[in-house]
Amino acid sequence: MKATPTAIPDVLILEPQVFGDSRGFFYESYNERKFQQATGVAPHFVQDNHSRSVKGVLRGLHYQVQNAQGKLVRVVLGEIFDVAVDIRRSSPSFGKWVGINLSAQNKTMLWVPPGFAHGFYAISDWAELVYKATD
Repeated sequence: MKATPTAIPDVLILEPQVFGDSRGFFYESYNERKFQQATGVAPHFVQDNHSRSVKGVLRGLHYQVQNAQGKLVRVVLGEIFDVAVDIRRSSPSFGKWVGINLSAQNKTMLWVPPGFAHGFYAISDWAELVYKATD
């Protein structure tokens, strides 16, 4: 797994190692040890979520004041434009945002740490995303 910091270093782009051949592909979408080695982050995931949206749907910006959630987001069908906004008042990047296209094709994931608002826009006819949450 390769982890790349965004313009807000706490938000990370994750690229898994994908093994593909004429039959299809395989990759580990999450491996705790590899995630921690690549990111230096040790989240405790307590929930998996699955969301489906039609083209043009905008979801978010969702955030939690109490019990803030970290989220590991990936797309399993279609494509979205995913956004994380830093709402940590004491942060030097407070109010700044980063966005990235996530798709089933690119298999890229986004780590959105606790203290960020999160939302996405469905670009493809259908988009399904799954994400792990820390609270």
